[in-house]
Amino acid sequence: MKVRSIPLRSPMAGFLRRRSSLPIWADLVWRVALVFGLIALVLLIHWIGRDGLKDTLDNNISFVDVLYFTTVTVTTVGYGDIVPVSPEARLFEAILVTPIRLFVWLIFLGTAYNLFFRNILYRWRMARIQADLHNHIIVTGFGTSGSEAVRELLARGVDAREIVVVDPIERALTEAEEMGCNVMCGDSTRDKTLKDVAIHRARSMIVSAGRDDTSILITLTARHLAPRLPISIVVRNEDNELPARQAGATTVINPVSFAGLLLAGSTSGRHIADYMADLAASGGRVKLNERFVLPEEIGKPLSAITTGLGVRVYRENRPIGFWEDAAKQLQTGDMIIEIVGEIGEEGLDSAPF
Repeated sequence: MKVRSIPLRSPMAGFLRRRSSLPIWADLVWRVALVFGLIALVLLIHWIGRDGLKDTLDNNISFVDVLYFTTVTVTTVGYGDIVPVSPEARLFEAILVTPIRLFVWLIFLGTAYNLFFRNILYRWRMARIQADLHNHIIVTGFGTSGSEAVRELLARGVDAREIVVVDPIERALTEAEEMGCNVMCGDSTRDKTLKDVAIHRARSMIVSAGRDDTSILITLTARHLAPRLPISIVVRNEDNELPARQAGATTVINPVSFAGLLLAGSTSGRHIADYMADLAASGGRVKLNERFVLPEEIGKPLSAITTGLGVRVYRENRPIGFWEDAAKQLQTGDMIIEIVGEIGEEGLDSAPF
């Protein structure tokens, strides 16, 4: 909760890992070939300049002696049984062989780190970060809609460390990581991916996979793992709104339909679309707020609330408009939707009311 960034940088929840363009076996073969290539280069030069070497045992330098001297020189500092005696041979050892020796060891150490130690480090970090994931927001898909949702959450004051972005394309996560969000490269349709980001402890989830069928499948997967989790899903085809709800989505948003509403509203009055956008954006002069009814408000009409302008009540998931008789008496458990003004230097902006 950079699966702080905490950064979730691995296909395992907790750390973003940028995969190599080569598979592991190809990367390993390339490293081994590079090591043997460097040794072959040193062997060739040693063989050409073998007159500058001295064997303390028999004073005879054979190919086997050169091969032996090359391998022990590249991998260690030698044993002293074969030594360079000419200035040219010693200069070659100092200028070329010593850097190659260090480079070979760096290749060995890097390979050991990539194949063994890094996985151990990732698993340790994953366990530590998973333990910190509580009451967080999961965003699956960091395309146009997903990235805008994250920006809006941050603008509304949500801590970036409380947001976990999951996307199968690593380059899509770079921007989210720079925002300070937790990121994880993975497939959100899989149980393991959602378990890795602790979906059972999340407070809400936003699904914007870019394809309606993928988004609905993610919703199905999330719903069976977290039966009570609020899930908001973006669909672009009106025909998919019902399947999305049947899959378990709490809120279904169709950006195309919403844009149509704004366009249609603008034909009835040039300020209607502006006000609707004002309500939806965090930077507007007014915003919508959702909250439970307060104890002191029970029994009073919706119009009597003082925290904002009450526009709707949800009672047992049934919407009640401010003009309806049922809104004249608030009850325990009611959810109130209100319009509140921003507080600036001059106090509460009451212009919308």
